Amino acid sequence: MIWAIPEDAVAAADSFDLVVIGCGPAGEKAGAQAAYFGKRVAVVERADAVGGSCINTGTVPSKTLRESALYFSGLKQRGLYGIDYSLKENLTVQDFMHHERAVVEMERSRILKNLELHRIELVQGQAAFEDEHTVTISGESRTRRLRGEVILISTGSKPHRPAEIAFDDIHTFDSDTFLQMDRIPKSLAVIGGGVIGCEYASIFMALGVDVTLVDGRDKLLPFLDAEISERLRDRFASLGMHLWFNERPVKAENTASGSRLTMKSGKVLETDAVLFAAGRRAAVDGLALEKAGLALNDKGYIAVDANYRTAVQHIYAAGDVIGFPALASTSMEQGRVAVCHAFGLKYKQRVASLLPMGVYTIPEISAAGETEESCKEGGNAEADFCAGGQETAWRQHDWGIGDGVDSCGHDGAGQWADD
Repeated sequence: MIWAIPEDAVAAADSFDLVVIGCGPAGEKAGAQAAYFGKRVAVVERADAVGGSCINTGTVPSKTLRESALYFSGLKQRGLYGIDYSLKENLTVQDFMHHERAVVEMERSRILKNLELHRIELVQGQAAFEDEHTVTISGESRTRRLRGEVILISTGSKPHRPAEIAFDDIHTFDSDTFLQMDRIPKSLAVIGGGVIGCEYASIFMALGVDVTLVDGRDKLLPFLDAEISERLRDRFASLGMHLWFNERPVKAENTASGSRLTMKSGKVLETDAVLFAAGRRAAVDGLALEKAGLALNDKGYIAVDANYRTAVQHIYAAGDVIGFPALASTSMEQGRVAVCHAFGLKYKQRVASLLPMGVYTIPEISAAGETEESCKEGGNAEADFCAGGQETAWRQHDWGIGDGVDSCGHDGAGQWADD
């Protein structure tokens, strides 16, 4: 007897316990965690290189530029020795990024080695849901269908590009294309006072660029303790940054020499370059979420529960694709927790409730736990300070640019809470 094979059947070789879509921090660590416990895992990546934005366009490149800016500008040394390096004309970002290329290649090799050690199959191509268990991978040479008992979406996020902003990636950039600029501008407008905006604004300020930071709110980094946010604002202003609060651009025009921004208030800002860093969205283009019974929430991300499970029982999501806090270290833990829950592994059952956060502005900020404001909102009206919470790196003997402040304080019982 000859049995007919259904056209939509998936070969045994293409059936996996776990299919991970996206090989950034969350996807890599989730796949390795499942494979460690004996699960058969495939990781799908549409980009030419693994690592996601963390390695290729975001974290590693921007932090490399930051350290180069500190070194070549002499900002660390000015307060101690009066050193002030003058930068050459028409420097490009790439002039500062030699070390970045070596670091990126090392990290890509590490990720590939980790996948190999865990016997994880890496599949290159664009993933798209065919149904809630099947993913079609479109590559350069052929189309392949993978079936996963469990599927993890870890495709990261992408910059929001509003229609009223004329992105040309010559004068007006988003955070993914910003470091591709052909020269360091003399003046820069940064739209958005979040982490990415503040980091890049301070980096280019250190390079001697005339920076204007524009934000629609009335303060920077509103998730921080208010005192820390205020000190960051004051330090930026003291170093020469222009701060425009409660403003947003309604029109952007690119010219031969730069960009012209018209604000909601009618004010006009003309600069050599513009970085638009006001918001990101889940990077799910081409994924056909609707065929798996999924959709983005009103914030543009995939909604998950405490175990990182989506509305479909066997489909999970982790990392930047689910939104805040969108930190590489947190994304890794989210991926691990997701697969442990999916397969009932009694190993890592939740992400730690207290997670450190680093904001690599110049000077940088570290944070962990509650803020003074969140304590009061939680019913502790007597709170004057948040002990051990958030701190800046503005140490006069290290930087020469600040007086140092943290929001550790008195515990109300006659002792300093951080003693």
